[in-house]
Amino acid sequence: MTNKYITLETLQREMDLKNLTPDIRMDVNKITVPEINRPALQLTGYYEHFANERVQIIGYVEFSWLQHLDEKTRASAYEKFLSHGVPCVIFTTSMQPGKDLLDLAHKYQVPTFATERTTSDFSAEIIRWMNVQLAPTISIHGVLVDVFGEGVLIMGESGIGKSEAALELIKRGHRLITDDVVQISRVSDVTLVGTSPDITRHFIELRGIGIIDVKTLFGVESVEKTHSIDLVIKLEEWDKDKVYDRLGLEEEYTEFLGNRVVCHSLPIRPGRNLAVIVETAAVNHRQKKMGYNAAQELYRRVQENLSKKRSASEDSAGPGEN
Repeated sequence: MTNKYITLETLQREMDLKNLTPDIRMDVNKITVPEINRPALQLTGYYEHFANERVQIIGYVEFSWLQHLDEKTRASAYEKFLSHGVPCVIFTTSMQPGKDLLDLAHKYQVPTFATERTTSDFSAEIIRWMNVQLAPTISIHGVLVDVFGEGVLIMGESGIGKSEAALELIKRGHRLITDDVVQISRVSDVTLVGTSPDITRHFIELRGIGIIDVKTLFGVESVEKTHSIDLVIKLEEWDKDKVYDRLGLEEEYTEFLGNRVVCHSLPIRPGRNLAVIVETAAVNHRQKKMGYNAAQELYRRVQENLSKKRSASEDSAGPGEN
């Protein structure tokens, strides 16, 4: 699993922040947790359970309280706050701290920023962004393709036909996210996102041909940088002695980083059109998410038919004939 962090330069650029302390180095402090803290209690003097490793956001309420303090008390409260080694401080709602506060930021070398956005809006956006940037990440062997809006992760042993299936899907109008190596990030308890390493992005390896550039051959509409992983298809050699699921009444799952994803094991035999099967699996999965399950519908019809036959048999037997 990859250990991640966010530099303050990246934070400033992506969140469009105004740097109020340009003389302070920003390459020392790093953000390692995707959470924020509004230091209202800390500015009043309560420091138990202080999450000083988080990005510190001073909103309108905190700023107004600071302004109501006399100069000495305000400086003491702010100095104690900054002395706890916070990574940075962000003032929202276009609030500008005075020279006394900025001098203390310089004293403790805490980069200080400002944004015009409201506290609620900015907090929601920075939490969402940091969750993506700092999400736990693993790399696996496979191919990720966007098929009808569903992120389909194709897995299997080397040489089984993953890249060939992806190429056929691309020719049929679908989009490649990554071939060979898939970087999977857990951005929430229910969402996994896949992307490609920068060095192999848009390339596919075809045995016997070599490396091809999908973006150059098929155009920018044939590739995508990142996509959620909604369905996993495992390709495997056909085993005549293995019993394969033919109805699909119960879903099978595989797990990445603690999140479960629906998984289908697809046996490979000569003559099977993998691209069509993957397309069908993606559409069927999408249909299930919309509330319709073909296997359950067939089961319901069979049960209804059996129930009607049973009722007809009981009626024809007549009363007392048991």
